[in-house]
This record gives sequence, C-alpha cells and structure tokens, in this order.
Amino acid sequence: MSKELSIALDAMGGDHGPSVVVPAALQILSETPQLRIILVGDETVLTQELASHSQANVSRVTIQHASQQVAMDEKPSIALRTKKDSSMRVAINMVKDGRANACVSGGNTGALMATARFVLKTLPGIDRPAIISTLPSMKGHTHMLDLGANVDTSAENLFEFAVMGSVLTSAVENIESPTIGLLNIGEEEVKGNERVKEAARILSDSDLNYVGFVEGDDIFKGTVDVVVCDGFVGNISLKTTEGVAKMISHFMREEFKRNILTRCAALIAMPVLNALKRRIDPRRYNGGSFVGLTGIVVKSHGGADVVAYASAIREAIVEVDKNIPERISKHVEAAMTKRQAE
Repeated sequence: MSKELSIALDAMGGDHGPSVVVPAALQILSETPQLRIILVGDETVLTQELASHSQANVSRVTIQHASQQVAMDEKPSIALRTKKDSSMRVAINMVKDGRANACVSGGNTGALMATARFVLKTLPGIDRPAIISTLPSMKGHTHMLDLGANVDTSAENLFEFAVMGSVLTSAVENIESPTIGLLNIGEEEVKGNERVKEAARILSDSDLNYVGFVEGDDIFKGTVDVVVCDGFVGNISLKTTEGVAKMISHFMREEFKRNILTRCAALIAMPVLNALKRRIDPRRYNGGSFVGLTGIVVKSHGGADVVAYASAIREAIVEVDKNIPERISKHVEAAMTKRQAE
C-alpha cells in the first residue's frame, strides 16, 4: 500500500478506552508509514494519554474532540437520538465526510451498528448490513457472518450475506472464488428450517461458489472459506468458541500444576504450548467488519487489549486498501441483475 490513509478511532469506546486505543494506535503507526490516526474523544484525556507514551509518530496523530461517549450498556435508540457528539458518532461522521477512510470502535455493538447504518446508509441492493470476522481453522482461517447484527433474517438476507462474505474474502485473501457454506443442523438437503432451505436454493442458482450446508464443526475444520448464518446463530457460535477456548486453557493450566511431574512436563512442552497459543490467540482475529455499508467500520472487542485493538486497526487498513464497499456494491448489483433476469 502506497497511498496515504486516515483511520478515525473511537478512543473513548470499549472497556479500557484511551489506555488501550492510544498505545495500539502508536504501534500501528510505527508499522505503517502512510497512516494517519484521528483519535476521537475527550481532548484533555487524550492529550494526557498521548503525553505518557513515546513521542515517536505523534506528528501523525490528530485529536478530534467529542464531548460525549456511549456507554457499553446503553440502548442503541437512546445513543442514536441523544449522543450526537459522542466519540462513536463523530468518528463515523468523519468517514461519511471523507475526513477518514475508516472507523474503528470497541464500543457498544448495537449502538455502533445503529449509528453506522443511520449515518453511512447501506449500499444499493443491500437490505441489512452484517458483521463478518475471521476465525482460526485447521486450514488457516474461516470468514463467518453474520455474527450478531441481525437476529431475524430472510433467505434473501442470507444470500446478501453470502455475496458480501465472498467479496471480502476474495479481496483480503486473494482467493478468486471463495467456497461458501450455509450453516445448518446437518449437511443433508432435507434438514433445516424453510428459510435456510430457501437460501440454499437461491445460492445454488447463483454464480457464487456455494458448496452446500455445513455444520458447526466445519467452521474450524476449514471446510469452506465463508460460513453464512443469521446473527442469532452466528453470535452464539462465536461466544461458544470463546468459552471453549477459555475452558481448555483453564483445564491445561490445572493439569500442568497438579504435581511436580506435570510441572516438569509443562516446562518441556512450553515451546509447543506457546506456538499453539499464538496460532489460536483470539487477539490476532479481533476486528469484526460491518459489511454492506457505504463506508468502512470495524468493531473491536470491548475488552480488547493493545494487541487485539491493533489487529482491528490492521483489518480496517486492509479493507481500505482493497476498497471493500465498492467491490461489494459492484458484485451485489451484478447478482441482483442476474436474479431479476431469471
């Protein structure tokens, strides 16, 4: 990437706010010479936080004051109506106005989606935006959507998700025709509810590389490049995997601490354990993209640390470089034209 770009960060969002956002921003600036960061939030707080870090690359940081912030438990409707000068809203406005190429926020997911959709609007042909993220798999990683933006969806919505997921995956992974699977309770065509079956029929008739139904274990087998589901199922799947990962880590620590022999075994196995930890470290996969909007918005996990938040910023940079909204718009238009002609 050679062109200059700017990323607006909702610096007051998330569980840790500026104490995580600022050092993560400085880390990414050291990696990306053409990047400029706009920290959005309380100017006094952000100035103090910046002063506590190395001044290297600070010349490429701008502070945009915002007098309000959205609480993590705030209702989206209230945030949208009463928090027009929140760090979240101002950061998204900067994308709309062209002052920033993308926005990253660790704030309230519902409020972020509602605000982003209200300010940026959806792309032509897209009924609902979706959240897509990357999950580790036995073959590398898998892209999955929707992860919580849409609890109730139609078969048409699932088709739109598949188009958007295919476009993003093709662009960021350099895969010409990503394989797509529809998450279901079985691989057989007779299984699933009518909505999923109808979505399968639409996908089968499309130009997408749809391979059929996949089950929950296929997500981590790497059976397909893109897994499509509604936000209810997707969010439960995501939170379940996070819980299982924590449980396995907890059990392993317990077993290695059981006695002197297991402690010795832990020391011998440490290089392997560290390598495993790096491969499945959820911080490397932090950053859910709101696809289907006219601008780029990336959601960081609210409890993200510096490493994880930096990953979300990197995701935004990649999407800017690949011009994801424009790519999605073109493919959706082509897909809709083909369907209308049939």
